[in-house]
Amino acid sequence: MKLPQKYLLSDLLSHNVRNNMTLSYGVGENVWMHPPVHRILGWSSRPSNLNLSRNVWRLNQITQIIDSEIFVKGKPAISDLNTLNRFPSLLFANLINKNGVKIGSIADFIFDFKTGNILNYMISRSNPRIPGSSRWKLNIKSIIDQQPGLVFCSEESLDDFVLIKSSIKNEFLKKGKNLFDKFDDIKNIATNKLEGWLEEDDIYSSKIVSDDEQLLNNKINSDVSNSNFSNNKDNDPWI
Repeated sequence: MKLPQKYLLSDLLSHNVRNNMTLSYGVGENVWMHPPVHRILGWSSRPSNLNLSRNVWRLNQITQIIDSEIFVKGKPAISDLNTLNRFPSLLFANLINKNGVKIGSIADFIFDFKTGNILNYMISRSNPRIPGSSRWKLNIKSIIDQQPGLVFCSEESLDDFVLIKSSIKNEFLKKGKNLFDKFDDIKNIATNKLEGWLEEDDIYSSKIVSDDEQLLNNKINSDVSNSNFSNNKDNDPWI
Protein backbone atom coordinates (compact mmCIF):
# COMPACT_ATOMS: atom_id res chain seq x y z
CA MET A 1 0.00 0.00 0.00
CA LYS A 2 1.36 3.41 -1.01
CA LEU A 3 2.15 5.76 1.85
CA PRO A 4 0.73 9.32 1.76
CA GLN A 5 2.98 12.15 0.58
CA LYS A 6 1.92 14.54 3.34
CA TYR A 7 0.87 13.59 6.83
CA LEU A 8 -0.30 15.24 10.04
CA LEU A 9 1.67 14.57 13.21
CA SER A 10 -1.49 14.21 15.32
CA ASP A 11 -2.67 11.42 13.00
CA LEU A 12 0.69 9.67 13.34
CA LEU A 13 0.54 9.80 17.14
CA SER A 14 -3.08 8.61 17.28
CA HIS A 15 -2.40 5.33 15.44
CA ASN A 16 -1.59 2.00 17.02
CA VAL A 17 1.81 0.57 16.01
CA ARG A 18 1.95 -3.06 14.86
CA ASN A 19 4.70 -5.32 13.57
CA ASN A 20 2.15 -7.84 12.29
CA MET A 21 -1.51 -8.63 12.80
CA THR A 22 -0.98 -9.96 16.34
CA LEU A 23 1.94 -8.05 17.90
CA SER A 24 1.08 -4.50 19.06
CA TYR A 25 3.58 -1.90 20.30
CA GLY A 26 1.01 0.57 21.58
CA VAL A 27 -0.28 3.96 20.47
CA GLY A 28 2.03 6.81 19.45
CA GLU A 29 2.90 9.22 22.24
CA ASN A 30 5.69 11.65 21.34
CA VAL A 31 7.57 12.98 18.32
CA TRP A 32 11.29 12.67 17.65
CA MET A 33 12.47 15.66 15.63
CA HIS A 34 15.42 17.90 14.78
CA PRO A 35 14.16 21.51 15.29
CA PRO A 36 17.07 23.45 13.68
CA VAL A 37 16.24 22.03 10.24
CA HIS A 38 12.49 21.48 10.89
CA ARG A 39 12.56 17.76 10.28
CA ILE A 40 10.83 14.83 11.94
CA LEU A 41 13.02 11.76 12.47
CA GLY A 42 10.52 9.42 14.08
CA TRP A 43 8.18 8.96 16.98
CA SER A 44 7.70 6.86 20.11
CA SER A 45 4.88 4.60 21.24
CA ARG A 46 3.81 3.46 24.68
CA PRO A 47 3.35 -0.31 25.05
CA SER A 48 0.92 -0.06 27.97
CA ASN A 49 -0.13 2.22 30.80
CA LEU A 50 1.92 0.24 33.32
CA ASN A 51 5.06 -0.01 31.20
CA LEU A 52 7.68 2.68 31.82
CA SER A 53 9.68 1.91 28.69
CA ARG A 54 9.01 3.49 25.28
CA ASN A 55 9.39 2.14 21.76
CA VAL A 56 11.18 4.55 19.42
CA TRP A 57 10.62 4.26 15.65
CA ARG A 58 12.10 5.82 12.52
CA LEU A 59 9.85 7.04 9.75
CA ASN A 60 11.45 4.69 7.21
CA GLN A 61 10.30 1.71 9.29
CA ILE A 62 6.68 2.31 8.29
CA THR A 63 5.45 -0.11 5.65
CA GLN A 64 1.75 0.74 5.45
CA ILE A 65 -1.10 2.53 7.20
CA ILE A 66 -4.51 0.89 7.37
CA ASP A 67 -7.33 2.68 9.16
CA SER A 68 -5.99 3.41 12.67
CA GLU A 69 -3.06 0.97 12.44
CA ILE A 70 0.55 1.68 11.44
CA PHE A 71 2.52 -1.37 10.36
CA VAL A 72 6.29 -1.25 10.78
CA LYS A 73 9.27 -3.40 9.89
CA GLY A 74 12.12 -4.30 12.22
CA LYS A 75 12.44 -3.75 15.94
CA PRO A 76 12.13 -0.49 17.89
CA ALA A 77 14.81 1.20 19.95
CA ILE A 78 13.95 0.94 23.65
CA SER A 79 14.08 4.11 25.72
CA ASP A 80 12.30 5.74 28.65
CA LEU A 81 10.12 8.82 29.06
CA ASN A 82 12.74 10.89 30.93
CA THR A 83 15.25 10.43 28.12
CA LEU A 84 12.71 11.24 25.42
CA ASN A 85 11.60 14.40 27.23
CA ARG A 86 15.15 15.71 26.97
CA PHE A 87 15.00 15.54 23.18
CA PRO A 88 14.46 19.02 21.67
CA SER A 89 11.01 19.57 20.17
CA LEU A 90 8.93 22.52 18.99
CA LEU A 91 5.64 20.79 19.69
CA PHE A 92 3.57 22.84 22.21
CA ALA A 93 6.17 25.64 22.11
CA ASN A 94 4.90 29.19 22.65
CA LEU A 95 4.67 31.36 19.53
CA ILE A 96 6.07 34.87 20.10
CA ASN A 97 5.24 37.73 17.73
CA LYS A 98 7.55 40.51 16.52
CA ASN A 99 6.70 42.61 19.60
CA GLY A 100 7.72 39.86 22.03
CA VAL A 101 4.14 38.92 22.97
CA LYS A 102 2.79 35.37 23.04
CA ILE A 103 0.02 34.94 20.47
CA GLY A 104 -0.41 31.14 20.45
CA SER A 105 1.21 27.71 20.69
CA ILE A 106 2.41 25.16 18.17
CA ALA A 107 -0.19 22.41 18.28
CA ASP A 108 0.61 20.27 15.24
CA PHE A 109 2.47 20.17 11.93
CA ILE A 110 2.32 18.69 8.45
CA PHE A 111 5.39 16.81 7.22
CA ASP A 112 6.62 15.10 4.08
CA PHE A 113 6.37 11.36 4.63
CA LYS A 114 9.32 10.54 2.37
CA THR A 115 11.88 13.06 3.66
CA GLY A 116 10.46 13.91 7.10
CA ASN A 117 10.72 17.62 6.32
CA ILE A 118 8.13 19.73 8.14
CA LEU A 119 6.08 21.75 5.64
CA ASN A 120 3.91 23.88 7.92
CA TYR A 121 3.24 24.25 11.63
CA MET A 122 -0.28 24.51 13.03
CA ILE A 123 -0.91 27.21 15.62
CA SER A 124 -3.51 27.17 18.38
CA ARG A 125 -4.66 30.32 20.17
CA SER A 126 -5.32 28.59 23.51
CA ASN A 127 -4.32 25.23 24.97
CA PRO A 128 -3.30 23.08 21.95
CA ARG A 129 -4.48 19.93 23.71
CA ILE A 130 -8.11 21.12 23.70
CA PRO A 131 -9.94 19.25 20.91
CA GLY A 132 -11.91 21.24 18.39
CA SER A 133 -9.92 24.48 18.75
CA SER A 134 -8.95 26.64 15.77
CA ARG A 135 -5.75 26.11 13.80
CA TRP A 136 -3.68 28.66 11.86
CA LYS A 137 -0.88 27.84 9.41
CA LEU A 138 2.62 29.03 10.29
CA ASN A 139 5.00 29.04 7.34
CA ILE A 140 8.57 28.07 8.20
CA LYS A 141 9.80 31.20 6.39
CA SER A 142 7.99 33.29 9.03
CA ILE A 143 10.14 31.83 11.84
CA ILE A 144 12.98 34.23 12.68
CA ASP A 145 14.35 32.45 15.76
CA GLN A 146 13.70 29.50 18.05
CA GLN A 147 14.69 28.41 21.54
CA PRO A 148 13.58 25.54 23.77
CA GLY A 149 9.86 26.08 24.26
CA LEU A 150 9.81 29.31 22.21
CA VAL A 151 9.31 30.11 18.53
CA PHE A 152 9.66 33.70 17.27
CA CYS A 153 7.82 34.84 14.14
CA SER A 154 7.74 38.01 12.03
CA GLU A 155 3.95 38.46 12.25
CA GLU A 156 2.08 40.56 14.79
CA SER A 157 -1.15 38.60 15.40
CA LEU A 158 -2.96 35.42 14.37
CA ASP A 159 -4.98 37.51 11.92
CA ASP A 160 -1.83 37.64 9.77
CA PHE A 161 -1.93 33.83 9.35
CA VAL A 162 -4.18 31.65 7.22
CA LEU A 163 -6.99 29.99 9.19
CA ILE A 164 -6.88 26.25 8.46
CA LYS A 165 -9.58 24.95 10.79
CA SER A 166 -12.20 26.95 12.61
CA SER A 167 -13.22 25.96 16.13
CA ILE A 168 -16.72 24.91 17.12
CA LYS A 169 -17.13 28.24 18.91
CA ASN A 170 -16.06 30.24 15.87
CA GLU A 171 -18.37 28.21 13.62
CA PHE A 172 -21.26 28.85 16.02
CA LEU A 173 -20.50 32.58 16.09
CA LYS A 174 -20.14 32.65 12.31
CA LYS A 175 -23.47 30.88 11.78
CA GLY A 176 -25.09 33.17 14.35
CA LYS A 177 -23.72 36.23 12.54
CA ASN A 178 -25.00 34.91 9.20
CA LEU A 179 -28.42 34.35 10.78
CA PHE A 180 -28.52 37.90 12.13
CA ASP A 181 -27.37 39.25 8.75
CA LYS A 182 -30.20 37.37 7.03
CA PHE A 183 -32.64 38.69 9.63
CA ASP A 184 -31.42 42.24 8.97
CA ASP A 185 -31.86 41.73 5.23
CA ILE A 186 -35.42 40.48 5.73
CA LYS A 187 -36.14 43.40 8.07
CA ASN A 188 -34.79 45.90 5.53
CA ILE A 189 -36.86 44.37 2.73
CA ALA A 190 -39.99 44.49 4.90
CA THR A 191 -39.25 48.11 5.89
CA ASN A 192 -38.79 49.14 2.25
CA LYS A 193 -42.05 47.47 1.26
CA LEU A 194 -43.90 49.12 4.16
CA GLU A 195 -42.52 52.53 3.22
CA GLY A 196 -43.60 51.91 -0.37
CA TRP A 197 -47.11 51.03 0.74
CA LEU A 198 -47.28 54.16 2.93
CA GLU A 199 -46.11 56.34 0.05
CA GLU A 200 -48.73 54.82 -2.25
CA ASP A 201 -51.37 55.36 0.42
CA ASP A 202 -50.29 59.02 0.80
CA ILE A 203 -50.51 59.54 -2.96
CA TYR A 204 -53.96 57.90 -3.06
CA SER A 205 -55.16 59.97 -0.09
CA SER A 206 -53.83 63.16 -1.65
CA LYS A 207 -55.65 62.33 -4.89
CA ILE A 208 -58.95 61.79 -3.04
CA VAL A 209 -58.53 65.08 -1.15
CA SER A 210 -57.75 66.89 -4.42
CA ASP A 211 -60.81 65.40 -6.09
CA ASP A 212 -63.02 66.35 -3.12
CA GLU A 213 -61.65 69.88 -3.12
CA GLN A 214 -62.29 70.15 -6.85
CA LEU A 215 -65.89 68.97 -6.41
CA LEU A 216 -66.39 71.42 -3.54
CA ASN A 217 -64.96 74.29 -5.56
CA ASN A 218 -67.17 73.40 -8.51
CA LYS A 219 -70.22 73.34 -6.24
CA ILE A 220 -69.32 76.70 -4.67
CA ASN A 221 -68.78 78.27 -8.07
CA SER A 222 -72.08 76.83 -9.26
CA ASP A 223 -73.93 78.21 -6.23
CA VAL A 224 -72.36 81.62 -6.71
CA SER A 225 -73.37 81.65 -10.35
CA ASN A 226 -76.92 80.65 -9.51
CA SER A 227 -77.10 83.32 -6.78
CA ASN A 228 -75.87 86.02 -9.14
CA PHE A 229 -78.38 84.93 -11.74
CA SER A 230 -81.20 85.05 -9.20
CA ASN A 231 -80.16 88.51 -8.01
CA ASN A 232 -79.94 89.85 -11.50
CA LYS A 233 -83.42 88.47 -12.29
CA ASP A 234 -84.97 90.21 -9.29
CA ASN A 235 -83.34 93.53 -10.11
CA ASP A 236 -84.19 93.48 -13.80
CA PRO A 237 -86.87 96.22 -14.37
CA TRP A 238 -88.00 94.69 -17.63
CA ILE A 239 -89.20 91.52 -16.06
